[in-house]
Formats: sequence, structure tokens, C-alpha cells
Amino acid sequence: MYETVKKYKDHPAVLTWGIGNEVYLNIATNAEKEAYSKLLEKICKEIKILDKNHPITSVEAWTFGLDWWQKLVPSIDIYGLNSYGAGANYLQTELDKRNIDKPYIITEFGVTGEWDIKQEKNGVKVEPNDLEKFDAIANGYNEWIANKSKNLGVFVFHYSNNKNHMAPWLLTHFDGKKRPQYWAIRKAYLNKNPENYVPKIEQFSVSKEKEKSNIWIDVQLKVTDVENDNLTFTFYYNHRKGSRKRKDQINTLNFKGSYESGFKIQLPKVHGGIKIYANVTDAFNNMGIATTSVFVTDKEEQKKRFLVPKVNLPFYVYKDGKNNPYSPSAQMGNYQSMQIDLQQNKEVYKGDASLKITYNAPSNWFGLGLVDPANDWGNVLGGYDITGAKKFSFWAKANQDYVKATVGFGLIDKNKPFYDTAKKSKEIIITKKWKKYTIKLKRLDLSCIRSGFTIFSSGFQDTREIYIDNIIFE
Repeated sequence: MYETVKKYKDHPAVLTWGIGNEVYLNIATNAEKEAYSKLLEKICKEIKILDKNHPITSVEAWTFGLDWWQKLVPSIDIYGLNSYGAGANYLQTELDKRNIDKPYIITEFGVTGEWDIKQEKNGVKVEPNDLEKFDAIANGYNEWIANKSKNLGVFVFHYSNNKNHMAPWLLTHFDGKKRPQYWAIRKAYLNKNPENYVPKIEQFSVSKEKEKSNIWIDVQLKVTDVENDNLTFTFYYNHRKGSRKRKDQINTLNFKGSYESGFKIQLPKVHGGIKIYANVTDAFNNMGIATTSVFVTDKEEQKKRFLVPKVNLPFYVYKDGKNNPYSPSAQMGNYQSMQIDLQQNKEVYKGDASLKITYNAPSNWFGLGLVDPANDWGNVLGGYDITGAKKFSFWAKANQDYVKATVGFGLIDKNKPFYDTAKKSKEIIITKKWKKYTIKLKRLDLSCIRSGFTIFSSGFQDTREIYIDNIIFE
């Protein structure tokens, strides 16, 4: 860290040094918080010696750091506070209560987050509507932030573009389309109205609050658009139970009909409360989104032990080393002598890259697992529901002939809380030529595959190189 300070202290883009983000929020005991505070003070003091021209801030959720900073970290010059919605209006009051005579920056700001929402329907938090999202930023900036004497400014949390659950709620774009938050930032900082207004969804509801999966239900939808642009409509759903990736996933819903005649949506094969989205896009690439919820019943889905994302087939465990669903973090055996390259491009079966495993020891065994979540051995829920796949295949070659390896999927046994619901592997002989290897999946429970690929082999004299490409369930 100190090398970073030395390197960038004279860079014109540096405003402050930010040390730590929401650390107190994630520390359990006061003893740990005290120890962290003392460490933080030491770091801040040393940075001041290296750079006398830039102030120092530390960032915390809401006001969880104030008492500790005030008591034990006097070297902080500016308090960085993450606050969403109307909570930003009370930050200066919280500093004044403690007689803190230091300025603050709102380091994250935006629409009221799911964590602060109390109202639920069908087990789903009720999301603010598009007008409330616009107002929280456009009007909230002036009413809760700009008029506070100790406030030095605000960073609106946006991350720009995404397609997961957080995107329509907090971000400026969803799937490349401009959301009200985009225009709200323009209004807050420049006091300019949108160049083209987001379609306004005045009504969105569904005909059933509880229904079986796969049933078609009616949609009630009323939309207006200031510019009378041509509008396109799509529908999605989201789970709020299960693994983090499942809760992040926004999935396409089947729908039929038209705005004039009315839409119908088909409830997905899930069990439990789900959030339903109506997305309306205009000709200016603006997207309005409204949400409601339905409780879907499905006896088969209800029996599932692990709630993880259902994938679309074919499902690539590895393809070109991009957007990898699994992490190469399960490294076993003599892993100190093993190197992993997810995007080597000299030996490729198809596409831009393949997975390269290099082993530099003449003996002992080594193993690699592509797993989800990363760095976990069965204590955290993860993985994917690959139900419906009939075969598992991959391509492989090596820098030597007759390289013996055991390859397959599934790694975590049932003695762990969260395990692979199926494990299957086979011993293969890898040669210098690319070859396809296939495993049939008949009668396997693929409802939670958290280890999407495994390989075990051993060293023998010279350095061993194994290349894997196009790992797929289909």
C-alpha cells in the first residue's frame, strides 16, 4: 500500500487516500474493532508522513465507524459514509450528536436499498418504483446532501451497466438500457431534464398471487411515454432465496399477447415467492421497469435440497476462459508445483484460448477443481442446477504422449453441508493430439453441481503440460 502512495501521490487525479471500506460493518466483536482501529490509525499516520498534500478518509456503512474513528483514529481528515435514500439527510445530525468537527463525504449514495426495505409481499421486498428512484437522486441531492455545511460531496453508486438483481434497482443502466437513475444524476448535478423521458409504467399487476408452475396468468399493464415512442415489452423473474448467484439472477419469462390485447406470462418451474418484472423500452434506449410478486408452487422443486441457479443448456464450464461460471481455486496435492493459465492461446482446440495446467515436479500427484463458490470446500451454498443434461464432454491434449489422468466433475462429499449432488469421473490417456472425451449422465442428480470440472494426475520426469478446452454439459 505504501508503494502505491509513493507512486501516485503527485498524480493530478488523486483527491484523497481512502483506507478501508465497510470494515466495521463486517467485524463481529468490539475487541476486533478496537484492534482494527489502532491498525487504521497507524496506517493513516504513516501515509501522512509520505504525503502531506492529500487528506485521508476511511469509508464505512452508515455511521458504524464514527465512535471508533473519533476515539482511536484521529488521523482521518474526512469521514467517508455510505448511505442510501433519505438516510443521507441525517448524517450531519449524527456527527453533531457526537460533537465531531470534521467534514464528511457520502462515498456511496443512491436509491433506498433492499436492506432498508421493511415491506414484503410473498416473501419479496417491495422495490421502489421508477419515479421514487428518480426522485431519491434528483431531489435527494439538493434536499439531503448539498445543503449540509459539513458535507464535501457525494458519489452516486451506479457501476453503470449490469443484468443482475441489483441493476434495475440501483444502477444507471440495465442490459445497456438507460434507467431513471441515469437521468436523475444529470438532473441532480446539472439541473437538466432528461433529453428523452423513460417510459412511465403507471400500473403493473398480475391476475394471481399464488399459482402452480407453468400456468399462464394475465398481466395488467398501463404505460405512458412523453414522446409517444414505439415501445417494446419483455418480462422477467427473480428468486430471493438460495445461493447468492441464484438471488442475483434475472431470468427471462415466457410471454404472449400484445399491449393492446393484453399480455400473459408463464410462471417458471420454481417453488416459492418470486419477483416479476415488466420492462418497457422506448426508441431512445430508455427502459422503464416495474415489479410485482407471485408465490409459485411446484412439488418437485419444493423437494430440492439446494437452491442454486438453473442453467440453460448447453452449459459451458469452460470456453475461452471468459465469463467463467467456476473458479480454479480447488488446487490439491502438490499444488505448489502447479500453475494454472485460464487464457493461454498457443495450444487451442477451438476459439481464442484454452485452460493450461503446468506441473513442474518429477513426482507426486496434483489436482485441480473448477468450483463455485471460489475457495470453498462445502461450507457455503453454491454451484448450478444442470438438470436435463445428458452428457458431459471436453477436449484435451498434453505436451507428452500417454499422460494418465482422472477427469470428471463433482468433488464435495455428503459429509459437508453443501455438496455436489452427483460425482462422476473416468481415467483417460491424454496424448499430444487433441481428443474429445465424454461422460454419459444417465440417472444422475444434477440439481447442484458445485465442482464443474476436476482433474487429477501426477508428475513424471519432465515438466507436464495439460491443455483442456470446451468443457460442456449438454
